[in-house]
Amino acid sequence: MLKKGNKLYSILTGSCPKCHKESMYANKNPYVLSQLFNMHERCSNCNTKYKIEPSFFYGSMYVSYGVGIAFAAAAFVIAFLILGASLVNTFIAIVATLMVFLPVIIRLSRNIWINFFFKYEPEAKSQVSQ
Repeated sequence: MLKKGNKLYSILTGSCPKCHKESMYANKNPYVLSQLFNMHERCSNCNTKYKIEPSFFYGSMYVSYGVGIAFAAAAFVIAFLILGASLVNTFIAIVATLMVFLPVIIRLSRNIWINFFFKYEPEAKSQVSQ
């Protein structure tokens, strides 16, 4: 299901959106909070520049709203509809879910945002992209 060449592969793995060969992040673990936003400047394989322009990833804030809503909706369905929790406990479950998964939501949002602007090129290797 998750094969190179699929946008979903790049989004879920955080790999280069152009060649899918390298992680965009200095540390793949989003829970190392001091390095959450640290990204390589370019892909070492295809030389794709990740920050196309200054403040490029500000656009990912719009994506993070939708991703956050999806996580909150999942928490609601699990807590209220499946487990039968009260509304107060469901609200607590939603807030806890959003707090625990915040680093993942941030990374997913950045991955989705950058994949809007690049397409997969399997032959992309050592090309200069600007």
